[in-house]
Amino acid sequence: MSKASARHILLNNEKLARKLKKEIIKEDITFEKAAKKHSKCPSGKRGGSLGTFSKGEMVKEFDNVIFSKDTQINRIIGPIKTQFGFHLIEVLAKY
Repeated sequence: MSKASARHILLNNEKLARKLKKEIIKEDITFEKAAKKHSKCPSGKRGGSLGTFSKGEMVKEFDNVIFSKDTQINRIIGPIKTQFGFHLIEVLAKY
């Protein structure tokens, strides 16, 4: 698999990332609403959507998670730390 579709929420704070992850899993808030409200990335306006991308287009930490054979579709992963902050990631499809 060399392509994937995913969305993410970028946060400055790991504690907030863990709190949001729990809220999304408990369905207190949808991933899209959490992204629109909290994400520091411009993709937050699109509910965190990153669209479809190829392996190597994202930072290494993203690629390692998204393209791992162990990563399940439609599960919230993270927080994952990158140079930008802390991410919650949901892989929507792998091609």
